[in-house]
Amino acid sequence: MTAECRKLWLWPGRATFLGPQLRWDRHSTPVDCLAIGVDDAFTVYAPEGSWRRRSALIPARVPHRIDAGAGRVLFHYLDPGWARAAEVRMTETLGTIAATHLAEQAMLAQVHDPGELSRLALGDTANGSIDPRIRRAMDAMLAAPEREHDAASCAAAAGLSRSRFLHLFAENAGTSFRRFRIWARLLGVGTAIESGANLTTAATDAGFASASHFSDTFRRMFGLSATTLLTNDTQIITVPDHRSREVRQDGGGEG
Repeated sequence: MTAECRKLWLWPGRATFLGPQLRWDRHSTPVDCLAIGVDDAFTVYAPEGSWRRRSALIPARVPHRIDAGAGRVLFHYLDPGWARAAEVRMTETLGTIAATHLAEQAMLAQVHDPGELSRLALGDTANGSIDPRIRRAMDAMLAAPEREHDAASCAAAAGLSRSRFLHLFAENAGTSFRRFRIWARLLGVGTAIESGANLTTAATDAGFASASHFSDTFRRMFGLSATTLLTNDTQIITVPDHRSREVRQDGGGEG
């Protein structure tokens, strides 16, 4: 497996990683994640046990670890403003995770096209019912992750009390307001690095207090260091339109 196989697609609200096995420690992601074993099945370790499957959907905030052995794996992180975990067409329930996607074989043929993969993952059930007040708050965080975006001001802009806003946010997004704000900043860091910024500058410009704050947050949420994933041999590809399920982005052919 060559280093050139490692790719990270980014567009506002979503991210997709494709590459060989990295050393992922146990972690919990800020948003829902669809994992696909590209070359073979992987083992997913969840709170209730472990299973070997070719595809699995891990909800936000669920501690887990994936072991793909020598094969490549694809992680497709869902935009909470676009899709809910319940809309991803899995066929098995294994405790807190779900497994075996209905279109698993078709998705395996589209691992270099995250836009088409997202369409297959959701079928025709893309989330159009999210509360527009919550969607506006999400879009604001994605557009300017470096800003504070505290819950009180976002709630006021939505015409809601802080407690009602936080409840509605979690209900619509499937993740907490705080975790989504971190997710927006993490995406901002990746986009800045793709544009040529170094990791330290990208982290502080995206709203993290320091480079070490960013590094600690990244490891806690993805189970490995940021330098392993975001620098050196990872090809970062930005996709501008996060609302279209027809996005096509060729990552440069087979790795």
